[in-house]
Amino acid sequence: MYRLAFKNFIRSKSVAVALILFLVVGIISIYIGKQFIGKQQTAVNAVTTLQHKQIERNVNNAYDQFGLLMYYLRFAYINKPESLASLAIGQQDVNSSIQYLTIRGLEGQRYDTDLFNPYNQLTGNLDLSFVILFLFPLLIIAFNFNVLSQEAENGTWSLIRVQVDKPLKLILNKLSIRLIVILVLLFLLLTMAVIIIGIPLNERLFAYTVTAILYISFWFAVSFLIIVFRFNSSISALVMLSSWVLLCLLGPAIVNNYLTSAYPVNEAYNTLLKQRDGYHTKWDKNQDSTLQIFLKHYPRYSHYKWDSPKFNYMWYYAMQQLGDDEAAADSKVMYEKLHQRQHAADLAALLVPSMHAQLQFTDIAGTGLKRQLQYLDSTAVFHENTKLHFYPKIFGDSTISSENWSQYKPQYFHPVDPIGWGALIMPFVISILIMTGAGVWIFNRNYANPQLK
Repeated sequence: MYRLAFKNFIRSKSVAVALILFLVVGIISIYIGKQFIGKQQTAVNAVTTLQHKQIERNVNNAYDQFGLLMYYLRFAYINKPESLASLAIGQQDVNSSIQYLTIRGLEGQRYDTDLFNPYNQLTGNLDLSFVILFLFPLLIIAFNFNVLSQEAENGTWSLIRVQVDKPLKLILNKLSIRLIVILVLLFLLLTMAVIIIGIPLNERLFAYTVTAILYISFWFAVSFLIIVFRFNSSISALVMLSSWVLLCLLGPAIVNNYLTSAYPVNEAYNTLLKQRDGYHTKWDKNQDSTLQIFLKHYPRYSHYKWDSPKFNYMWYYAMQQLGDDEAAADSKVMYEKLHQRQHAADLAALLVPSMHAQLQFTDIAGTGLKRQLQYLDSTAVFHENTKLHFYPKIFGDSTISSENWSQYKPQYFHPVDPIGWGALIMPFVISILIMTGAGVWIFNRNYANPQLK
């Protein structure tokens, strides 16, 4: 009987059309992800070539002034997206993944990003995560809304209750058939993604797959809970669609608006202003006072002579540093608020499984706010190390030819971000168990007795 029910479901023309449509959409999303990864790789190749050429060009035209050369030289620090980012682009399309920095003031550089088409930002990216998060639930609703109501409307439910010892098992069997079909579609799309994009078979892909399976299972639990109330088909479809709007659109929007108002990042603008003012106002101040403040920050450079008759590069780079120093407090507060937003979003997602799945997808793929904050923190370390390497050469008036410029190639950000399996799985498991348990209790209470209609 189970095999017969499975064959009847698969042979339905509407089911076949829906599966083909979703397969096509899924393939399109995979190629969109591949295009995104290709664009990122093109940018990495371009900045690698650019850094080599601009170092070579400026070294040959700096007139043996190390300080003048370092005004122009830029060094790339790259957050190269993993291939799995093609399945969950997240914020990677708006956050810069390449920092191309001079050793001058950091705060005026590390937030630079590309210009984007506002229409593309409004519509977002049709990656595979979008298909799973927003479109798969609609397919589940289309498959499940009349699992029980159709039997009642066709007049066969009363006969089933009399002939079958466990009518709940019949409902679960029908749901399991639909679950198997959708999971096969999911695995087919993931297999194609691995082949087309070249995603490695590692723990992160496994975590992505587990998240998708649990999210799909969650929506089957939602469907089961609504089914057992035994609404007619139209009401069941309406309730399920309302659940989709609540969980996929309204709930995340409410959380996002709350986080934006609860943790306003006004310091972002203040950081930029203070960094610029902190640097520009030093032109009109006594050089000695500027250097004394700088040497308190870096006492290791106090032995260098700075009152030379030539343009004072030590004073110039001290002004740049003081601009960052004056913006440091606002920058710290801004980052603290962004971390608070991320933490609050993680907590809120425990109650909104669709939001939890979205955060897990981007965390696993390394395209969310958490990874971007780690990258920006690491950028500050990269910038500081680069400065400390070149400051002695600038202040000591080293010759340009004494440096091996061929060694300076773009550096890469290497995050340490292990997967928290407990935090990934438990919210899904708890919500699935609660809704499934509630559905079984309601079904047994209302339908187990053959005398009840």
